Amino acid sequence: MLAIVPLITAASIIAYTVRHQAIVLEQQQQEIIKETYLASKDSELKNYIALARRSIAHLYDSGRTDAAAMEEAKTILAKLDYGEDGYFFIYDYEGNSLVHARQWNLVGTNQWEIRDTNGKLVIQDLINRARHGGGFEDYVWKKPSSHNVEPKRAYVIALPKWGWMLGTGVYLDDIDRALEKVNSQVRDNINDTTFWIVFIAFLVIILIILLSLAINIRADTQLKLLAQRIVNAQEEERARIARDLHDGVMNMLAGIKFMIEAILIRLSNNDQSTSIHMTLEDLPTKLKDTLAELRRIVRDLHPIALDLGLKVAIEQLSLNMEDADIAAEFSTHGEVDQVSTEAKIALYRVAQEALNNVKQCAHSEHVSVKLEGDSKRVKLTIEDDGVGFNVNRIKRDPDRGFGIRNMQERVEAIGGKLIITSSSQGTTVTATIPCH
Repeated sequence: MLAIVPLITAASIIAYTVRHQAIVLEQQQQEIIKETYLASKDSELKNYIALARRSIAHLYDSGRTDAAAMEEAKTILAKLDYGEDGYFFIYDYEGNSLVHARQWNLVGTNQWEIRDTNGKLVIQDLINRARHGGGFEDYVWKKPSSHNVEPKRAYVIALPKWGWMLGTGVYLDDIDRALEKVNSQVRDNINDTTFWIVFIAFLVIILIILLSLAINIRADTQLKLLAQRIVNAQEEERARIARDLHDGVMNMLAGIKFMIEAILIRLSNNDQSTSIHMTLEDLPTKLKDTLAELRRIVRDLHPIALDLGLKVAIEQLSLNMEDADIAAEFSTHGEVDQVSTEAKIALYRVAQEALNNVKQCAHSEHVSVKLEGDSKRVKLTIEDDGVGFNVNRIKRDPDRGFGIRNMQERVEAIGGKLIITSSSQGTTVTATIPCH
């Protein structure tokens, strides 16, 4: 969920942003296309009006205002057309229709009050536009070819000497069709882009789910192995303590018991021999050895020496190497007690495990224990001159590599790093733990 929810959120934001930007671009594109198309139509309408004006220029520019000249001009303009729906129209300033090449029924009628479906006074606005220098007017009008009411754009000019308004126009429904086609293509592109974003996000989600399942299965397997190793370690520790108590302390206590019983028997028989005094003299030594063995067992269970500091505790471990006839050299540098209690215990256990390995397996004559500390980290280095071993093979061996794995897990659990190198010249164990 921590991976999928942010992904879905990001994909949704991206899809929304892309769609919104595409819609904005679509609107901008429509405006550009429409403006370009209208500019083209405007230029076309001006050319048509210029053509119509030139076609009657010989009459209008001659200064004639007689009815014959005007009728001849009407006839010329009525015959001019372009395309299926292109024609010219003339109205006088009172709104009377004089020429209309497509709607002859309007000729001779007054259209001053005619309105289009939007309520626009079409003829009045066209005449006013013409009398004020000419220009463009938009309105809706019946299209001759389809007989449907469509949007239209007209360009008109005035012929003031005759009191006429001359104009022509183009229907704009083809612009709407062109824009709708563009809109359809843009919508298809937007939908395709959105689909691919969703599809890719879906594939990534499926991949995350599969990877999560695989990781969870692997993690579960590792946790089970770790749990089993912990159980095995507990059982091994219990067995070791039982062996230590049985072979050491219990035998010593049993010997002391036998000695006391023997003394009591002799005393009951009034035996005053020197052997009783010798036995009594041996009792403190036996008790001392028993207490020492108990202290060793307790020390292995919990390093009481750590209460005096990490330096003292590890130095004590080094001194104990003399019991195995191994010369130990301990040195320290810097401040080593600024780490947490967990870090101290981890370093102590690493030293304990490493030195036990030196005793049992290394066949070493000398071991060096070095403890260094500064404001950033504490480093423990244990180096012996033993026969060495294959580190990778031991790590992979489930029956022999538990001690190394235990050291590594302890150190890594508190953010540290454990490095073990070994050769036929000896083994070096380095544990580094950050102070914070």
